[in-house]
Amino acid sequence: MTNEELITYFDEQLFLPDLKAATKDELFEEIVDQFVKIKYLKNREIVLDMLRRREQLGSTGIGKNVAIPHGRTTSASDVMIAFGKPEQGIEYESVDNKPVNLVFMIIAPPQDENNMYLPILGKMVEILNKTKTRNKLMKAETYEEFIDIILKG
Repeated sequence: MTNEELITYFDEQLFLPDLKAATKDELFEEIVDQFVKIKYLKNREIVLDMLRRREQLGSTGIGKNVAIPHGRTTSASDVMIAFGKPEQGIEYESVDNKPVNLVFMIIAPPQDENNMYLPILGKMVEILNKTKTRNKLMKAETYEEFIDIILKG
């Protein structure tokens, strides 16, 4: 997967640079509510339950202040990624115990046409492994800046 292909899974309406959440659960609710608001998800509670169950298997806080909560649900019709920055770092039970400042929530249907779910997840980890890219994302204030950073990531 290329960076150009990856950006097709983002939507400006799912660019959330000023999340108000103070806890992991509030973070999930705030982002999922935006998915529901733009009618990408049909059932808020099913998705929240899926995300909470996924966290019980192991934290999606991958370290370096980044979390990638993700999962498949019948409530979604296509793969989509939301990006959010909490105003304050969120205690997330990350692998390095650091608070989370960058969140990429990936929601996918049970089966996606081209089976892109895992390649997307892998590409996200590759891009976010770079300190320079993470630092730029922390400063991104507009969707255009964000997409430019991902393209160059």
